[in-house]
Amino acid sequence: MTESPRERIILEMRSITKVFPGVIALDDVNLQVRHAQIHAICGENGAGKSTLMKVLSGVHPHGSYSGQILYDGQEMRFASIRDSERAGIVIIHQELALIPQLSVAENMFMGNEVKKNGVIDWNATRSLARKYMAEVGLDEHPDTLIKDIGVGKQQLVEIAKALAKDVRLLILDEPTSALNEEESAHLLDLMRKQRERGVAMIMISHKLDEVAAVSDAITVIRDGKTVGWIDAADDGGIDQDRIISLMVGRSLDNRYPDHEPHIGPVKFEIRDWWVRHPLNAERFVCKGSSLDARAGEVVGIAGLMGAGRTELARSVFGRSYGVYESGQILIDGQPVRAASVPEAIDAGIAYLPEDRKMLGLNLLELIHESVVSAKPSKILRRGALDIEAGKAHAEQYRKDLRIKAPSVTTGVSTLSGGNQQKVVLAKWMFTDPEVLILDEPTRGIDVGAKYEIYTFIHALAAQGKAVIVISSELPELLGITDRIYTIFEGEVTGCVPTAQATQESLMHLMTSHTAH
Repeated sequence: MTESPRERIILEMRSITKVFPGVIALDDVNLQVRHAQIHAICGENGAGKSTLMKVLSGVHPHGSYSGQILYDGQEMRFASIRDSERAGIVIIHQELALIPQLSVAENMFMGNEVKKNGVIDWNATRSLARKYMAEVGLDEHPDTLIKDIGVGKQQLVEIAKALAKDVRLLILDEPTSALNEEESAHLLDLMRKQRERGVAMIMISHKLDEVAAVSDAITVIRDGKTVGWIDAADDGGIDQDRIISLMVGRSLDNRYPDHEPHIGPVKFEIRDWWVRHPLNAERFVCKGSSLDARAGEVVGIAGLMGAGRTELARSVFGRSYGVYESGQILIDGQPVRAASVPEAIDAGIAYLPEDRKMLGLNLLELIHESVVSAKPSKILRRGALDIEAGKAHAEQYRKDLRIKAPSVTTGVSTLSGGNQQKVVLAKWMFTDPEVLILDEPTRGIDVGAKYEIYTFIHALAAQGKAVIVISSELPELLGITDRIYTIFEGEVTGCVPTAQATQESLMHLMTSHTAH
């Protein structure tokens, strides 16, 4: 009986072991991917998923790990990412590798230029760009600059770029982490179409509902080891609870910790807050916004992409976004001046940004340097920084937040996304804030790390702090908050006690100017 193309194995990784100084990142990991299959890799942050893909794509070259990579039955020894791309293996990283100041076409064919007589043929380049852009449903001119299109379209450019390299095995690392629901649905549909065309895909994602919707098989990695494999056909579909159990090593009956609030008086207020767009003075991004948060309370802010949630948070935090027009901030009933980021920090306000790599961290720093960076004056001794005191503070946060790192002298760039997020949280806790504004605090991290962060958020509230959480995930807001504000086109349109809220009622307020 002849084996069908979809039953053939395109990739087999055998007994892959990768060791960094002081850390075994991968320990005898095995992976099998079939032709024209979407194969998901799931695991907690730090489990080794991205490291495994770096081994496969040649970022960690042959000789730096032990084990075998078999591709179409042949052993491969990739010395670089260029070698793996020549074989038809293309990886799209979570942080997109596009140059904002160059056009779509230039980005698509960078390093893979279309030439005629040794010179780039721009007409042919644009023509090919249009062809692959059409395949992914990208209706833009090839000369459009990357900086002028949104993240969702940038993700499509990356896939079009991969198709232009005759991709046979496409690796997508957290492909929908920065996309809204509509963009995510379009990307998943595109993955299904590419599967029908014979492209095999490996998808790394923490969004288990998307994994269940699109995957044919799943490999689960925990602590650098393969701990389970699920086949959708054999097992009658994908069970999210089973994935979670394999990922964390235990059943997670409740994805949100129990929370009994002890709410005190109003701690933080924003009154009649008006802010103009930084580039368009005629447009307001905050239109008379008013909200409050009480001591011991977790307050959510819900809104669709572009509603003005982040603009409100950043403008309140030291006017770090937009042009301030008018409005007032009060802490414990007293007006505070927060016209700059240092003033906001001194007033007791902390802001954890949604983009941890661009705004939350300096990736060249060590953990202990990052932790003290927002308020180094706390460890000044006779005019000089007390480095050992800073390390001691960082070490305490490393233990409290369970940051997976050998020591606080580890570089933050080497940490997984979830552990980087914990470092950012530690950085702002070090400033001794009274008010914490957390913007997408669990974006791109796994369910186990999310649970830990939820628990820490509740612990902060229990200390009498006011905590404001901005999230695109309505179930998350319904699971961890006490009250939820909604925003639409820069206006606060509602405030609902969480116990009385539903996703449907919140969505109504998020899509209407009618205030409630």
